[in-house]
Parts: sequence; structure tokens; C-alpha cells
Amino acid sequence: MAETSNSPTGGYVQMDDVGWIPFPPGLCKGNIRWKLLHVSPEAGAWTAIFDCPAGTSFAKHIHMGPGEYFLTKGRMHVRGGSVVGGATAVAPGYGYEACNAQHDHTEFTEDSEFYMTFMGPLNFLDDDGNTVALVGCQQVLDAWNAATGG
Repeated sequence: MAETSNSPTGGYVQMDDVGWIPFPPGLCKGNIRWKLLHVSPEAGAWTAIFDCPAGTSFAKHIHMGPGEYFLTKGRMHVRGGSVVGGATAVAPGYGYEACNAQHDHTEFTEDSEFYMTFMGPLNFLDDDGNTVALVGCQQVLDAWNAATGG
């Protein structure tokens, strides 16, 4: 179960005790799975770990707030990868996403895993730039609880 910031002393999650669930298919291509680890409504932040098999990708999105990630396994082509002006992250690797960073294409060419804290929502877009889903801390908590019965 994901921790929420309702305690002034913080929280703890034993990650091996949390099951993987599918990331919503409209927001990714392929069988990306995730574990929601923490939700901080007072900061509008959320933290998750993602399991991304080779060939998977995230749908086009914009980071409405900054975020930090740690690629623990594999390779991730962020914003199309370094060949097209983005970044190619290779584990172990750290990355920072600035507010309003747009990701037209983020893909995984090998089995990968990364941990990320999002400071604000993600705005998922269709090919015409229209919002498909605005996913902030409350939406991820609701999705997580619906999928896990939490």
C-alpha cells in the first residue's frame, strides 16, 4: 500500500511487500507495471517505481512540475534519446525533469526499471496536443486504490 503524508514523522514502504500493477494502458504502450510508494497531497507530489519491459513506452506527456528519477536497471530513451536531442539514460543513472518538460517519446529498448518522484501532475496528450489525462497525486492514488482494492 502506498504511504500518504498524514504523519509529521514520515512513512515507510517495504517495496517487496507491494505488488506490481499494470500502468493504465492509455498512458503507455506495452506492459509497463508500477508500484505507488508515496503520495504527498500537501506538496502535490507522488513517488513510484516502474517496471518497463523492452519495447514499451510512455504516451506523450508534459511534466507540469519538476521530477527526479533514478534508473536502477536497463536503458531509457527520454524525449527520444540523445540522438534526437533528448537523453539516453543507462543504469545506474540519475535524471532531472524540469517543469514543463515535454516528452513526445520515451521508450525502453531493454528491460528497465526506474524510481521517480513527481512534483506535480503529468499532462498526457494526444497527437494534436489535447489533454487526454491530467494525472496528479490524487489521480494516481485513486487509480492505485481502484486497482488494488486499497
